[in-house]
Amino acid sequence: MSETQYTEDNIRSLDWKEHIRLRPGMYIGKLGDGSSPDDGIYILLKEVIDNAIDEFVMGAGKTIEIRIKDKEVKVRDYGRGIPLGKVVDVVSKMNTGGKYDTRAFKKAVGLNGVGTKAVNALSSFFLVESTRDGLMKSAEFECGNLKNDPPSEESVKRRGTKVIFSPDESIFKNYKFRKEYVEKMLMNYVYLNPGLTIDFNGEKFFSENGLKDLLEDNMASDDMLYPVIHLKGEDIEIALTHSKSQYSEEYHSFVNGQNTTQGGTHQAAFRESLVKTIREFYGKNYEASDVRKSIVGAISIKVMEPVFESQTKTKLGSTDMGGKLPTVRTFINDFIKTHLDNYLHKNQDVAEKIQRKIVQAERERKELSGIRKLAKDRAKKASLHNKKLRDCRIHLDDSKNDRILETTLFITEGDSASGSITKSRDVNTQAVFSLKGKPLNSYGLTKKIVYENEEFNLLQAALNIEESLEDLRYNNIVIATDADVDGMHIRLLLITFFLQFFPEVIKEGHLYILQTPLFRVRNKKETIYCYSEEERVNAIEKLKPKPEITRFKGLGEISPGEFQHFIGENIRLDPVMLDKAMSIEELLSFYMGKNTPDRQDFIINNLKVELDKVEE
Repeated sequence: MSETQYTEDNIRSLDWKEHIRLRPGMYIGKLGDGSSPDDGIYILLKEVIDNAIDEFVMGAGKTIEIRIKDKEVKVRDYGRGIPLGKVVDVVSKMNTGGKYDTRAFKKAVGLNGVGTKAVNALSSFFLVESTRDGLMKSAEFECGNLKNDPPSEESVKRRGTKVIFSPDESIFKNYKFRKEYVEKMLMNYVYLNPGLTIDFNGEKFFSENGLKDLLEDNMASDDMLYPVIHLKGEDIEIALTHSKSQYSEEYHSFVNGQNTTQGGTHQAAFRESLVKTIREFYGKNYEASDVRKSIVGAISIKVMEPVFESQTKTKLGSTDMGGKLPTVRTFINDFIKTHLDNYLHKNQDVAEKIQRKIVQAERERKELSGIRKLAKDRAKKASLHNKKLRDCRIHLDDSKNDRILETTLFITEGDSASGSITKSRDVNTQAVFSLKGKPLNSYGLTKKIVYENEEFNLLQAALNIEESLEDLRYNNIVIATDADVDGMHIRLLLITFFLQFFPEVIKEGHLYILQTPLFRVRNKKETIYCYSEEERVNAIEKLKPKPEITRFKGLGEISPGEFQHFIGENIRLDPVMLDKAMSIEELLSFYMGKNTPDRQDFIINNLKVELDKVEE
């Protein structure tokens, strides 16, 4: 066996843009096509907006204008403007930026000097323009390469910075910006920055009451056990209430304006402090799970030079507030102990409702304890015999950079369909859960049914979401059913299960519908898979004369060899998203109750799942 040569010729030095383009995941997490809220194109947008937000935080500029049309993004702020002599450097030289100087930026989001460089390197077109002191300086790039660097010129424009970019389609394949994800991101920005106006494609986003608005906008008023408790201090803001219908706890957490979707030290301290304060207030050693059951809370803190556990800043790793300030845990605990305790003393009606809720949770937990133990034993036995779950080798909790690691659970119905996916999947990151027939309609049922129903019990165990979404084992939960009436019904029943018992799975963007082709059009030289009637017509035109046309009536008809095309790099996923105009209870009662004539419209319109209409 010959020895592999290792010489000076094997050593390469990459410049900044080459390294980013070669290893984009190191800088922006996963790539994706825009179907998930943490896909790369949204990280690029966020990196540019973060700079504009930091200008607002520093007291410069109250409006940010954002335009997204097709695949081009424009972001314009009215801040101080990049110093003209450094316009090129700050978007093309690593470890260059004003945020290393805490005199100019305090408690900023972007502290690593990488953000706009990554956007530049990963965009087929990138333009930066800065206006200040009566002058304007611009620079134009292509895939990180400087293409146009004109000198500064006089300008009467308002001061500030404008960035225009188009993500590179050779890196972000078949991508599109989804309005719902962009709007959620922008709403979080205004919740955290009262007084800021964001103009997105002509629609204005603004918040007066910060995190209080966040909870009220995301919950139905009749689902709140009591009005939102809203407490603010220097470098900290919290809001919380209890849901009447939701079983699990739900948190929104932020650091320096960054939405830490995976939590971190501040969210852990928030949960811990709530339990401790409530125990002390009532003088009873309640179980932590009973105290936190059905809590919906939000916390935002500001930290000097925060440390995050990944480049995309989704989980805080800092343990201290910076400088001579106390630890994050102590800071949050002291604030909540003082201010929440004072609030409960002043609002006895709220205190009584919280205590009744805790007692109710305690009673339900004890009633379910025996059933839960039996259910867990059944789940373990089923897992040992591999009856339902063909698991993958890697899970979210196996890596600190969770969002970079894409793990998927396909929920499918029928032996043939699950068999095809099982044989063609990536065994490292893709798992398959096989349903037996149609799931139970869980609308109006209590959590008890999750443990008593074998399908739901095993699905809950597979996902590991009984206690908290923090323990979720897969980033993507994908419903893979046939594109016919029965398949649509199964999808709705599964969506009902998540809405009824684990709505945060949908709220946090983990639930998807798998798109699979309806037709295969081929000749001796080429095969085209078509996901709609329009694509079929176009394929026939392309493959003249008369190609062979196959109509897939179900997933079971697609061979494992072909399935590899549909669940690999080119996977097409439609996210399941809630309609803000309807509460979860309204959604379920209307569409899963006795009045059900509009179920298909419900799937398509209210949950925004785009399903192909096929002839039966």
